[in-house]
Amino acid sequence: MSFETIIVEKKGYVAKITLNRPQRLNAINAALGLELKQALEEIAGDDEARVLVITGNPRIKEKDGQKEIKYSFSAGWDLAETSPVEPVVEMVANYEKPVIAMVNGVALGGGCELALACDFIFASDNSEMGLPEINRGLLPGWGGTQRLPRRIGLPLAKKMILTGDTVKGQEAKAIGLADEVVPMEQLEATVMAFAEKLASKPPLGLRKIKAVINKGMDTDIQSGLKLEQEALGFLMQTEDFQEGIAAFMEKREPRWKGR
Repeated sequence: MSFETIIVEKKGYVAKITLNRPQRLNAINAALGLELKQALEEIAGDDEARVLVITGNPRIKEKDGQKEIKYSFSAGWDLAETSPVEPVVEMVANYEKPVIAMVNGVALGGGCELALACDFIFASDNSEMGLPEINRGLLPGWGGTQRLPRRIGLPLAKKMILTGDTVKGQEAKAIGLADEVVPMEQLEATVMAFAEKLASKPPLGLRKIKAVINKGMDTDIQSGLKLEQEALGFLMQTEDFQEGIAAFMEKREPRWKGR
């Protein structure tokens, strides 16, 4: 499937979606939302794609014979358009496979909310993240009011959302908004190494563990423990469990089948 506003690639067991509207700092419009939804559905059905990375293309301009680069994950909802956008952030939040946001520059408004919907956020040291919707008379309507407090704590989240303040680079890691912050030139290698580490794990286990953690966080502990036991019982019936035991006994690397 070919796309106009995103680029889809796959390396081994890792799929990568690059938001590709650099002239608009990868702002999310109706076309991008629809194509991102289609790509997510396609990758969900690809058994070889075990982990997903989402990032954005930088804007490159020529000025006085020099290249001017503006790095961007996504500047959020494209306010220049009024067409409704697919509820794609929720699709990312509920995605079965692990998702890593590779924040290479600005991630503001809906762009920050897209990153918050991912399981992990890896950012460059020149990144800038925040939810400035208050400055346009709006509120973060793609999950920001709910996911940011759960990630960084209620008081700090209220401060960021009510003021529209942003955080840059290492500050994002210090407050728990980013899991890792590295120099831009190291970002992709760092993300891919982590993605490949995740992808080396049994795919059924990855999906079940993610589901149990996410669902358990929205319920009481007893209900969460029940979910855990049900998932454990399921995994113990799989071929991958048998392969894991055999590999341990034979002192070799397991060969996961996803069954």
